[in-house]
Amino acid sequence: MPKPRPESADKPERVLAGDPQEGDLQADTSLRPRRLADYINQEKVKDNISISIAAARQRGEPLDHILLYGPPGLGKTTLAYIIAAEMQVSVRVTSGPAVERIGDLAAILTGLHEGDVLFIDEIHRLSRVVEEFLYPALEDGVIDWVTGKGPGARSIRLAIKPFTLVGATTRYAMMSPPLRDRFGAVYRLDFHDAAALTTIVRRSAAILGVPVDDAGAAAIANRARGTPRVANRLLRRVRDYAQVKGDGAITEAIAIEALARLEIDHLGLDSVDYRVLRAIIEKFDGGPVGLDTIAASISEEADTIMDVYEPYLMQMGFIQRTPRGRQATRRAYEHLGIEPNRGAPPAQSALFE
Repeated sequence: MPKPRPESADKPERVLAGDPQEGDLQADTSLRPRRLADYINQEKVKDNISISIAAARQRGEPLDHILLYGPPGLGKTTLAYIIAAEMQVSVRVTSGPAVERIGDLAAILTGLHEGDVLFIDEIHRLSRVVEEFLYPALEDGVIDWVTGKGPGARSIRLAIKPFTLVGATTRYAMMSPPLRDRFGAVYRLDFHDAAALTTIVRRSAAILGVPVDDAGAAAIANRARGTPRVANRLLRRVRDYAQVKGDGAITEAIAIEALARLEIDHLGLDSVDYRVLRAIIEKFDGGPVGLDTIAASISEEADTIMDVYEPYLMQMGFIQRTPRGRQATRRAYEHLGIEPNRGAPPAQSALFE
């Protein structure tokens, strides 16, 4: 019997979402930097990883296990590929939900060559049984396999070749402490600033063969919510608009027109963000209001609001968390064009003009 699809599965994909969408895989692969020197921003993380790589190569040993965490779309998968390339080894990619049984993980581990990189995305979603099966592989380079049942059961210990696990997660707190403790290095990836994203947009445009001036690249970068994946996605949308409505070159005017059609304002907020802010301000007098109440009022899931929409709204200073719930800030009122308790905001279409 097929599993029921979640309610959100039938909703249109959000342009500003950091999670990968249909069409992103091919684009991400072609635009992905291949070397650490080409990886833009995250300077502290790059410096630490480069030192670890140099030391491991001098010793002729595999790199220590690395955990990368942070919001989606910041380049965790890209870093895993770069680490493998810098170590001159192969990389095997999987994800926590894809490894359903210990047999799946055993097949992956026994197929690795010495020094290879195993990248597990969404590692916090590994089942407890699979996670515990991974522990001896990380610590001792072995896997323990149990055959048979009952009194006839026996344990087989199988040695595997030394490897490097690179784990990635957007929910660091959901990882069990024993799993976190088995990583020798833990790095957080932060949102990119506008300057770094502008550089990324120019680099991606050059790869795609799209002419873009500095102002056009900056207009896209300012609306990308600090996320390279979003910046590249917006670049592709603006490229299409420039090809149909212009001469193919991306200027500031073309970028602003294209993104306005997608209902993305100058700060990178879209219609969903406005729905969240309006719900707090109009329906609940600016808060504080509980997350579940907000979710019910806009027909969204509470986890989606907390993981997808809320981080950027908090980063921009539009909402704040209080012991009693979420509350809109004065900046949110100003962005909507109203004073607290002074009537309704203007129509949404006017906010994108």
